[in-house]
Amino acid sequence: MTIATNRTLRSDYMHFAKLKTQATYNLASSGVANCTLAELGATMDDLELHGDNAYGYAPLAERIAARFAIAPACVVSAAGCSFANHLAMAALVEPGDEVLVEDPTYELLVATLEYLRARITRFERRPEAAWRLDPEDIAARVTPRTRLVVLTNLHNPSSALADDATILSVAEAAAKVGAMVLVDEVYLELLFRSGAAGTSFRPDGNIVVTSSLTKAYGLSGLRCGWILAPAGLAERMRRLNDLFSVLPPHLPERLAVLAFDRLQALRARANAMIDTNRAAYVEILGAHPGLDQILFDQGTTVFPRLTDGDGDRLSDLLTTRYDTGIVPGRFFGRPDHIRIGLGADPSMTREGLERLASALNC
Repeated sequence: MTIATNRTLRSDYMHFAKLKTQATYNLASSGVANCTLAELGATMDDLELHGDNAYGYAPLAERIAARFAIAPACVVSAAGCSFANHLAMAALVEPGDEVLVEDPTYELLVATLEYLRARITRFERRPEAAWRLDPEDIAARVTPRTRLVVLTNLHNPSSALADDATILSVAEAAAKVGAMVLVDEVYLELLFRSGAAGTSFRPDGNIVVTSSLTKAYGLSGLRCGWILAPAGLAERMRRLNDLFSVLPPHLPERLAVLAFDRLQALRARANAMIDTNRAAYVEILGAHPGLDQILFDQGTTVFPRLTDGDGDRLSDLLTTRYDTGIVPGRFFGRPDHIRIGLGADPSMTREGLERLASALNC
């Protein structure tokens, strides 16, 4: 168990992601390549700077609510999924509260909990179990002090999928001690190929969900994130946000409404890139002897273990000699792993994968 004794005031992963992933062949990004205003279908009439959005733009909340068949009162808008996670956890956790967090996971979740001065206990997802959640193991770690359990689904970094029954089993164990479950579903959007959307959130349950349009649709610049929470808790989060972002930016929220109305086209664009890149990965690296890996049919990331070497050394080699970027596994607590993104431009991705193969063969 790790106890935060000094408040964390930074995220090493975000510093890396912002400043150290500028290689020409960027395999570090976990999202779909950015789309343009033209692909979004935006016109000058959509570019209004000001409007009625004191606690979020009502048409956007209505689009999100309709997508998941819930009431708008259960929707809290947020500047991307990362801030949605921060806002949700800040409303759910007091200093000293025990929080169970999966391992490996997205570093910013852990860094934010350390900033909030939570007492963090980790439970492991194991590669030999295909990175699956183990509800019985989680239940065994829940104590009367547990206030929150934090998951990602699809799992970041492996892209493993947990079904509803598994998530509900975790929620039932948490409910026995009055704890909540936070599920970051930002990569789950990648599965909604038919257009129908699903979520673990239930308005009368103890599951809070976060997500955004960022990863699955190439809309990082909009920062369109959201929290799904029981109505009373959602209102508490809105009021807490008065201390953080105060007012959401109106222009991105208007454009996000436009995006929701064009999700079918944006989804088709994303799927074409992801499918092409996954096929290229399987062809080039799927059977590489330097990688011990589990490959899934979903998600934009793979998380192989290096059979010889460590992720930082390989990342440095790729950057300096191959102009190629990956994410070293130490950011997920696995220094012998690397994370590779499959959502970028297919020609760039293929060349990056070829360069990665060459580096592994050195």
